[in-house]
Amino acid sequence: MKAILCHAYGPPSDLVLGEAASPATTPGGVKIAVKRAGLNFPDVLIVQGKYQAKPAFPFSPGAEVAGVVVEAGAQVSAFKAGDRVMATCGTGGFAEEVVVAAEAVFKIPESMSFDEAAALPLTYGTTYHALVDRAALRPGETLLVTGAGGGVGLAAVQLGVALGATVIAAAGSAAKLDAATASGATHRIDYATENLAERVKALTRDGVDVVYDAVGGDVFDAAVRALAWGGRILIIGFASGRIPEIPANRLLLKSTSAVGVFWGAFAGREPAANRANFERLFELYAAGKIEPKIGATYPLDEAAKAIADLEARGIVGKAVIRVGD
Repeated sequence: MKAILCHAYGPPSDLVLGEAASPATTPGGVKIAVKRAGLNFPDVLIVQGKYQAKPAFPFSPGAEVAGVVVEAGAQVSAFKAGDRVMATCGTGGFAEEVVVAAEAVFKIPESMSFDEAAALPLTYGTTYHALVDRAALRPGETLLVTGAGGGVGLAAVQLGVALGATVIAAAGSAAKLDAATASGATHRIDYATENLAERVKALTRDGVDVVYDAVGGDVFDAAVRALAWGGRILIIGFASGRIPEIPANRLLLKSTSAVGVFWGAFAGREPAANRANFERLFELYAAGKIEPKIGATYPLDEAAKAIADLEARGIVGKAVIRVGD
């Protein structure tokens, strides 16, 4: 089968399209013929050796896929050949076939395209867990989303609106803010030209109730200052490259909380709860309250370019790799 292969840590340009053996179906696994694969920021990190997971070489990046079941393992009864599914796989998604543990495979609605299905699992799975399980976001609260024009940011905007929050979108370009506004954000802040903390104070009475931050760095620092009394800041990731630190007195003075969100570990430790979250996401999709926003698609042989474009912040919304027909 064809696959994008990483033979050594390095820049995305070092990735090659090559031949790899078709993976064997495990007793508890599901073999999927990949139609589409979602692109995420961990793909940028993992090929450079900067991610917490370090798979053996050679490996294929790609943590989420959508496609058709080829074969279900002997211990799997929930799936059969021909089922349309999406799955989270950690690595291996940028290949024509992948085997995934059945717990991480989900049948997709007939109305959902493979493009949408490949763009949904990590961004919306992470975000629903963050806003509902970790932050307990309530209707009427104010939600600040940083990096609001990316795939995970737009998921946060849409889910925040669906959960009844007033959403303030913050991003570094007009195009990304336009996408956030189109996804339901009430207010917008361009932190390339505006002071984030000051703009939040101008828009709110005394700050925001919840911050959803996947950026880190200076943006995170400003977002902590923008929290209201009893506010919660969700730590999603560090796309800026700098892992920030919080002076403890900042949390003390406003009785605020910094809340870590490691969705992958949650999904592995609590698969039933994760599956229940996805059932709710499918309900929201059917109701038209969420819709993955796909800003770019790339053929499999341009996956290296896709990763480089994501690293350069050149993609609005989610990018999808076209693997099969």
